[in-house]
Amino acid sequence: MVNFELYKVFYLTAKSGSLSKAAKELYITQPSVSHSIKLLEGQLKLQLFARTSKGVELTKEGSVLFSYIEQAYNFISLAEEKLHELRTFSSGEIKIGGSDSLCKHYLLPFLESFHDQYPHVQINLVNGTTPEIVKQLKEGKIDIGIVRTPIQDEQMQVREGITIQDCFVTGPKYPELALGKVSLADLLKYPIILFSSNSSSRKFVTRLFSDHGLMLEPEIELGSVDLLIEFAKIGFGVSFVTKEFVAKELAEGSLFEVNLDATIPSTKIGIITLRNMPLSTAAAAFIAKLENPALG
Repeated sequence: MVNFELYKVFYLTAKSGSLSKAAKELYITQPSVSHSIKLLEGQLKLQLFARTSKGVELTKEGSVLFSYIEQAYNFISLAEEKLHELRTFSSGEIKIGGSDSLCKHYLLPFLESFHDQYPHVQINLVNGTTPEIVKQLKEGKIDIGIVRTPIQDEQMQVREGITIQDCFVTGPKYPELALGKVSLADLLKYPIILFSSNSSSRKFVTRLFSDHGLMLEPEIELGSVDLLIEFAKIGFGVSFVTKEFVAKELAEGSLFEVNLDATIPSTKIGIITLRNMPLSTAAAAFIAKLENPALG
């Protein structure tokens, strides 16, 4: 394989038609340019230039080579421009996976500020449960996953986000649940509304009841946190949701938090990426924003 630097000398000489002009652009001496061209001609066993009174001109063989080298040189220049754009955030793309609720209630403010700061970076969101998000990461379909911890997977690098607190909520139909203390066993006397069985929040709350020797069987299963909220508000039963995501409804009184006598452990939002896989500049900047929200 011929050294690429020789092709570079050839290209600039052919483009300028002058050994001295090529030398000036390359910051080398004219004899060095002549030597490089002779070396290239020797390796290719072809004469590439003919000397004229005005400088040099391509031979027939040189013209054929130039047509290919020009394309390669242009592609390299475009690649350098593209990398510059990515480095300066004048273009780029981030693919983020997460549940509907995490995208809406957690990610949205970060997405808004990131877009304001880097308007040319394209952001694609992929919705799914935690197992689906992990699978998408392993397949290279997304750059970042936003999930609930813990994540037990050696291929994942987990960065901790904010702490969240889950709770049971209900609407005005069951006001007694917001008054005196309610045990987990007594709560099972009411219709329970839960997220789908393969979600991390569902597994979390099922384990909570199991640790107290109780079997949790929901009366209604839903695939959207927004539906969990609405079903509780209109009296279908008691929903298990993240407290931070229903702050508005709790404040206005359309939902009430169930006054449990058991403690529901807090959890953290995890920012997951594939371990040992380098991140794009844009993805790394977005993760930095998630880890340090105060930096804006």
